[in-house]
Amino acid sequence: MAETTASPAPERPASNGRPARNGPFRRGGRFGGPRPPRVCPFCAQKVKVIDYKQADALRRYLTDHGKIKARRKVGTCAKHQRALAVAIKRARHVALLPFVSESMRGE
Repeated sequence: MAETTASPAPERPASNGRPARNGPFRRGGRFGGPRPPRVCPFCAQKVKVIDYKQADALRRYLTDHGKIKARRKVGTCAKHQRALAVAIKRARHVALLPFVSESMRGE
């Protein structure tokens, strides 16, 4: 009987049609190399408590519709994101921050 040898499978591109990247930190193009580590802005300033009365500082973490921005967009750590959400919700109840923007209210 003749021996059947299995040929190695050809490399397939990723599902988006591009070839697979080699390594976890590979980036092509103009900004090549690994991304710098994202640092939590509250940890960098060594903030212990996020105060709900600082409405101007909390507005940075809201979208234009009034939603709380995601951790991966802002770069906060999990501990400070939880404290930030509580502070924003308290500021909303005391009417320092809006629940929704004026454009969403229809005014």
